Amino acid sequence: MARGRKGSRKYGKKAQSKVKRALHERKRGKLRSGRSGKRVTSRKQAIAIGLSEARKSGAKVPKKRGGSQKRGGSKKRK
Repeated sequence: MARGRKGSRKYGKKAQSKVKRALHERKRGKLRSGRSGKRVTSRKQAIAIGLSEARKSGAKVPKKRGGSQKRGGSKKRK
């Protein structure tokens, strides 16, 4: 656990194991995406698949950020 921080970990052990499995499958060329079944080559996509599976299985994973939240403020400038 990170020292000096309040609260608990952001990701649970179950989520960690799902992402680890997805990364191993990608490395061996076995990881496939969704309905299309195309082979996953991107590391980021493999992590996203692992986290998605973890969410479905009820693991402790933070909620997804919305598209509009990724940017900073949307203040009007003069």
